[in-house]
Amino acid sequence: MSLELDWNAPTFQRDLLALDKNDRNSVLNTFARLVQMDWEMLYQQPGLNWEAVKSQTGPQGAKLYSLRVTQKMRLLCVRRGNALHCISLHPDHDSAYTR
Repeated sequence: MSLELDWNAPTFQRDLLALDKNDRNSVLNTFARLVQMDWEMLYQQPGLNWEAVKSQTGPQGAKLYSLRVTQKMRLLCVRRGNALHCISLHPDHDSAYTR
């Protein structure tokens, strides 16, 4: 079963819409790949670098994860069931791990 994307977080929407056209298209291309994957495929994709973020938590204390969506950009997200809830985009990789 393919994973689902949830783009409803206001911070994620703000971040996505603030990107220039080329970066936004690169992110959307990655999302197009993601919706064709199941969770096991996502975990095994070496280029996506799915990893837990230990320095902070997501909404309501949820476990937070980081995912490479472009060569220079990371996505902070949480997993709830089959849904990948997109929290924020970070053009600077390091900013994904600090507040």
